[in-house]
Amino acid sequence: MVEQTSPGSTTGAADGHGGARLSGGVIATLVGVGLLLVFMIQNTAPVTLHFLFWSWSWPLWLFTLVTALLGAVVWFGLGVLRRHRRRVARRASR
Repeated sequence: MVEQTSPGSTTGAADGHGGARLSGGVIATLVGVGLLLVFMIQNTAPVTLHFLFWSWSWPLWLFTLVTALLGAVVWFGLGVLRRHRRRVARRASR
């Protein structure tokens, strides 16, 4: 819906409509990052990781950070793949 305004009127945050609002996704991301930071701050003990025949010791906060970043990269990559497939399907249907 389009609202028409007279030349003398103002729109935006001053009239209570518009302004900067956070979407649900942004709020969920901020809450998730906050919880992740609290978890990382509280878990600083070193842990030993074993994978096949390798073994190494890292602080738990670093392991958590690396895992979260890898998860974010995979999530972003799947989103790019989904958008690409939808774009190809849309072009094929024309």
